[in-house]
Amino acid sequence: MSAPRVIPPPGRSWWKPATWHLRTRLILLAMALLVAICGAVGLFSYASMDSFLTRQLDDQLSQAAKRSNDSGRPPLGGFNGRPDPLDSRGQSVGTLNARILNGQVNSGGFLDSDTTRLALATEDKETLLALTRNGVPVDRSLSNGDYRIVAVETSYGDVLITGLPLAAKESTLASLVWTFVFVSLGGLLLVGLAGTVLIRRTMKPLEQLSEVATRVARLPLDAGEVALAVRVPPSNANPGTEVGSVGHALNLMLDNVANALEARQRSETKVRQFVADASHELRTPLTAIRGYTELMRMTETFTPDGRKSLARVQSQSERMTTLVEDLLLLARLDEGQPLKLSEVDLTQLVIETVSDEKVIAPEHHWHLELPDEPLSVNGDASQLRQVLVNLLSNARKHTAPGTTVATSVRRSPDGRAEISVADDGAGIPPEFVDHVFSRFARADAARKGTAPQSGAGSSEGTSGLGLSIVQSIVEAHGGTVDVASRPGRTEFVLRLPAGVSARQGNAPSA
Repeated sequence: MSAPRVIPPPGRSWWKPATWHLRTRLILLAMALLVAICGAVGLFSYASMDSFLTRQLDDQLSQAAKRSNDSGRPPLGGFNGRPDPLDSRGQSVGTLNARILNGQVNSGGFLDSDTTRLALATEDKETLLALTRNGVPVDRSLSNGDYRIVAVETSYGDVLITGLPLAAKESTLASLVWTFVFVSLGGLLLVGLAGTVLIRRTMKPLEQLSEVATRVARLPLDAGEVALAVRVPPSNANPGTEVGSVGHALNLMLDNVANALEARQRSETKVRQFVADASHELRTPLTAIRGYTELMRMTETFTPDGRKSLARVQSQSERMTTLVEDLLLLARLDEGQPLKLSEVDLTQLVIETVSDEKVIAPEHHWHLELPDEPLSVNGDASQLRQVLVNLLSNARKHTAPGTTVATSVRRSPDGRAEISVADDGAGIPPEFVDHVFSRFARADAARKGTAPQSGAGSSEGTSGLGLSIVQSIVEAHGGTVDVASRPGRTEFVLRLPAGVSARQGNAPSA
């Protein structure tokens, strides 16, 4: 019996999330949500801190501007004797003060750490002249860095400009960003590791369900006695949980399948027993029919039509005897009766079988390809002979005269013995190739009573059991048989192991 065909799962690709493991998707989804949450919290924190620092800086700027305005009030004599705003007390390092009079920057600069004045660059003056003089603080980039600046037009007709550097604010925001980034990355790493462990532990029951389903999928359930003892553990079959409900349902399904398999096996056993008993009982009357037919031909006188009819009776009884023997052999093989093992020279066996077929069908071309040294296996000689007879007669019956039938014997690289029977006939119909080893498999042409041109199935005078017997005998020897067919070439390849370890014994072969 061939192994069940298991369809492999589709390959996983990082470009196709649908092919990822569920635990991988859950971990990535949790990480993505955490990243989104961290991003939202970070943006909110940054915006809040930026707003707070800006208000704080505006308060400081307002006080600095007030001090500059108070110190910069002109005397009774007018603006010529007005003190410079930079000379006002209480100004912090880096403070910008400037006066605009008659459309020009009359004086101004940056307060250095040693209380000296740093002059304004030309582009700084242009920037200050372009300021709106409404007392609203704005951010500008100057030669000494980024500044928060306010321009106020006084009642004396001049404009006082005060600015504070943004470096402290930007440094605080940068520290906040980097702190948040490192804390978030550490949190993501910890959550990823912890989430992986927790999700793997949570998904473990689903993996056990998958293992149970996979083990069942690999069981040969199509034929034979199958002990379906695989079940989901009780810990994963509790209907109170989602995974437990799936496990419980899977166990119910397996119970139903097991009951169906047992019923099928009982039915097959009864059918096999019936076929074996019927075949055994039919052998005696068929032998009697053949014996009486021979006796009548030797002792009685018949007309030509009578002799022809008697010959037909004998021919059909012989055909029925062959069918009964085939059915009895299949029944014994199904029961697993032990093989009568001995050392079999496959090379000599092939030579003898092909020689017999040459005598039967001289109109075919029979070719042999043999190894330099004899190739032997441990097997049942009579059954292996029947395998070769069935394959060669199959090629003979289903091909036209003049067809070349090539039989080769060789040792495969893995040490097994290989026998190939190939013909250059018309080939097996593609829709029939998968059924050639089925019992009573017959092509449409065979059902009409005409022989197909090549391949398996059945022709006139055949029962459709030949290749089924071939497969059963080869598998009983622990080997395999395969077929490949196309127009102009049909090949059957037998592969037998070097030794047989199963079903050995001294029971007579069927």
